[in-house]
Amino acid sequence: MRFARAATAVAAVLTAFLIPPAAHAAPAARAPGETLTLPVQEALAQLPVRTEDRTGYERTAFRHWVDADRDGCNTRAEVLKAEAVTAPEQGASCRLSRGEWYSAYDDRYLQGPSGLDIDHLVPLAEAWDSGASAWSAAEREAYANDLGDDRALIAVSAASNRSKADQDPSTWLPPATGYRCQYATDWVADKTRWALSIDTAEADALTDLLDACPDVPITVTTAR
Repeated sequence: MRFARAATAVAAVLTAFLIPPAAHAAPAARAPGETLTLPVQEALAQLPVRTEDRTGYERTAFRHWVDADRDGCNTRAEVLKAEAVTAPEQGASCRLSRGEWYSAYDDRYLQGPSGLDIDHLVPLAEAWDSGASAWSAAEREAYANDLGDDRALIAVSAASNRSKADQDPSTWLPPATGYRCQYATDWVADKTRWALSIDTAEADALTDLLDACPDVPITVTTAR
């Protein structure tokens, strides 16, 4: 299942300590399509810390769900098909029925697609606050429909997704405590992939979370 895609843990590096957010080093300039592998705490330390600004945000600035490969299934359907525990039936116009899914946020199995949302792990509003306000419309569309990294979009129960809304880890964490290390790790990977910043409260929350988690390596292919 996709929610377990990066869950192969390695032993924590006990002597590695996260640089405080105020001391985060400026990351090296990276080109789109570059692949890098580094410990998650090092990746967190390289994220720029900046004040967030939601001025001008509208959800419609991020066009979704699109059918990028024109196979008749839009991004939502593609994620549902990829993450199904039991494959759904696919009808005309990629209408999905039956099937079973696991919602990692709240540790629940759900029958049928109707009770599921496709969550942007880093919410659209949070992306806007963290740098996407300066992107082109095409870049925001690519972000909102990112099928190039399994961590970007996740099928979860509608209830858990709507509880999360547009919050970052400083104000919301998955109710399933056993998933929180994975959530924080994937959050850092997604922000690294899209060259997004974090704010001070977010940095503190991620630091606290990851200090209690294995310092696993993450592999990221940069999107911009």
